[in-house]
Amino acid sequence: MKELLYLKDEQLKHLIEKLFVSYRESFADSKKILIKYNIGLAHQKTIHLISMYEGISISELMGKLKVTKQSLNRVLKDLIKLEVIFFNKDENDTRIKHVFLNEKGKKIFKEIFEVQKKRIYNAFLNSSSQEVINFDEVLKRIIDG
Repeated sequence: MKELLYLKDEQLKHLIEKLFVSYRESFADSKKILIKYNIGLAHQKTIHLISMYEGISISELMGKLKVTKQSLNRVLKDLIKLEVIFFNKDENDTRIKHVFLNEKGKKIFKEIFEVQKKRIYNAFLNSSSQEVINFDEVLKRIIDG
């Protein structure tokens, strides 16, 4: 492992604070939309992943969200009531369900995404291409642990 002598504890504390605040602000942007549909952050994360991985299985969704089946079922029931998702059974194994957004779900995702995109897009516009590439690489390494 590289020696990171230039990273002091105080600098790391400030970085962690920036991660907290950037997360808070990025998701605060979509709060009005979530309130409009009477859903929360767990629903937003689920809608986002279903949009990105169209036809994702329930077990894959649980893995990506790192939640229990019970927690995911609560969110999925809300999304069913809101009429934004539908399921298809797997062709080879009918015990496996794949989740999709319907048109209303895609509309809600787009509303949320457009609001969040503005903040992130502006941050990237005010950064050099190398900063954007490095930022993405560092985020991947934080995620991978």
